Amino acid sequence: MNHHTRRRISPMALATTLWRHRHMLWQLTKRDVVGRYRGSFLGLSWSFFIPLVMLGVYTFVFSEVFNARWGDTPGQGRGQFAVMLFIGIISHGFFCECLGRAPSLILANASYVKRVIFPLEVLAVVTLASAFFHLAVNIIVLFAGSLLLGQAIPWTAALLPLVLAPLALFALSVLWFLAGLGVYVRDVGQITGVASTLLLFISPVLYPLSAVPQKFQGLLLLNPLTLVIEQARQVFVLGQSPDWMAWGIYLACGLAVAWAGFWWFQRVRRGFADVI
Repeated sequence: MNHHTRRRISPMALATTLWRHRHMLWQLTKRDVVGRYRGSFLGLSWSFFIPLVMLGVYTFVFSEVFNARWGDTPGQGRGQFAVMLFIGIISHGFFCECLGRAPSLILANASYVKRVIFPLEVLAVVTLASAFFHLAVNIIVLFAGSLLLGQAIPWTAALLPLVLAPLALFALSVLWFLAGLGVYVRDVGQITGVASTLLLFISPVLYPLSAVPQKFQGLLLLNPLTLVIEQARQVFVLGQSPDWMAWGIYLACGLAVAWAGFWWFQRVRRGFADVI
């Protein structure tokens, strides 16, 4: 491996590339977000409408039909139940949007592959930024919905973006890894659809972690969604500060796997032109 190759896969090289192409990242992200709703009557309003509908449906089904309760939280009402549920749904949706788009990321942008000067690695960042835009919209809906439901919002809710940050690193690693793998193994796209459904049930999205038997809780904590969802509920609903040690470990793991995904992508990209 020569010096130039080592430089390209280093974290510093990645940071330099993203900064150098920051204007292109902004333009591609804006095109991706706007293009999703181009031609529709409501346009970007769908970003607000869809989460509101999903929040209403899930809340009705679980609180009215199944008469479910959220653990042993004292003084719990339907409003708090809805907010707890919605936090899990939007966290899962953010991660699974990246998971679902990753395998076809390069195939859908094949015209860029033969352009030697185009930094293909930024496509994953663009997809992450687009997913983050929709997550931000969902968070706005979360704040508005909480107020409408009469739920007090504690000051610790300001820590929500910080709590969600490590999940973005895991999502970025998935984007780089599966984007590279998806060029060579086209079946990956079918697997990610099943994985998204499985993640809905093996993550504390529709239930609290405390509802899981103690012997299985350790396994669920290996899921990158578990800690984020639990701590997001702590800071937004319960007014508790996150477990900073666990958050720090999770952030360090996120940085490590994000770089590993970038390393993998830079390794396998050499053969993209031959396969596509």
